[in-house]
Amino acid sequence: MFNTTTLMWGMLFGTIGLAFFVYGKKQAAVVPLLCGLALMIFPYFVTNIYAIVAVGIVLIVLPFIIRV
Repeated sequence: MFNTTTLMWGMLFGTIGLAFFVYGKKQAAVVPLLCGLALMIFPYFVTNIYAIVAVGIVLIVLPFIIRV
């Protein structure tokens, strides 16, 4: 089910998600908070490596595009 590559990508996106979550919580910014939460959770449900990378990149870029 999980291989080393999937776990490493999940750990990388989870770490970035934690940073976004903490930033969003301290700044009371909804978009980084939700993107950080999604970055920490989605690797558990997606098993395709290309899909993990694609969704992770979209979730990382999203707070920079949507400024609320």
